[in-house]
Amino acid sequence: MAIEPLTITDTDQTEQDKKLQEKLKTSGSIPVHIAIIMDGNGRWAQKKGNIRLHGHKAGVESVRDITESCAQLGVKHLTLYAFSTENWNRPVSEVNGLMKLLVQSLRDEAERLEKNDIKLVTIGQIERLPEKCQRQLREVKELTKNNSRMQLCLALSYSGRWDITEAVKQIAHQVKDGNIDPEEISDDLVGSFLSTASSPDPDLIIRTSGEYRISNFLLWQLAYSELYITKTYWPDFRRDELYQAIYSFQKRDRRYGKVKNGYTKSATASVINQIIS
Repeated sequence: MAIEPLTITDTDQTEQDKKLQEKLKTSGSIPVHIAIIMDGNGRWAQKKGNIRLHGHKAGVESVRDITESCAQLGVKHLTLYAFSTENWNRPVSEVNGLMKLLVQSLRDEAERLEKNDIKLVTIGQIERLPEKCQRQLREVKELTKNNSRMQLCLALSYSGRWDITEAVKQIAHQVKDGNIDPEEISDDLVGSFLSTASSPDPDLIIRTSGEYRISNFLLWQLAYSELYITKTYWPDFRRDELYQAIYSFQKRDRRYGKVKNGYTKSATASVINQIIS
């Protein structure tokens, strides 16, 4: 089965799309970090009477389009949930096909990532991937390590619980060795031991296919991320809907547990009195 290359290039951007992006940039802040749970590839393929791997192949085109448009908009970090630890339980034929697709896409896109100043990083249990995948990842990461336009992070064989557990283990060793006082352990300290320590927490998390769950993805990091759920399957998720997600993000009031400006104690007391009277 031929695998279509993951193409990242600005040359095909239309004037209409440039205008849409400029309008979006002036309508509010662009998320610094967007994380996406790319769901629905298999169901998309099955609805069309094809094998599940056909959906994963089609999903590569969405990766291309979303990566390209995020870079054009000025998003600095894009994290894609490409393969979870639970995905190892899928049929062997599907897992093998996914690994081959990953290798081929990385091989085809290395130079384009470099040309477009996009840095590739990974999080997860990369040592569980086939050696061919690990080698290809190392080559592309080495090639793009100095790029600064945007960081593209692939979560591969990743689990949020695994991430937190590994951080706890590292902190425990540091406490045992006398390098950390237990009283010094804080949210910031825990965050510094996570696999995403070098990146800011996601501002916006997008999930395709209409499922209302996090699926063990960035459990610590998503504490105050804004959520955007769409019924669109990942192979059909393209830049137009990405713009809708960002526009939705721009219209939200991110209070991080605080109250709105002008919402005083006296106003709060008045509301409470009305409720209980």
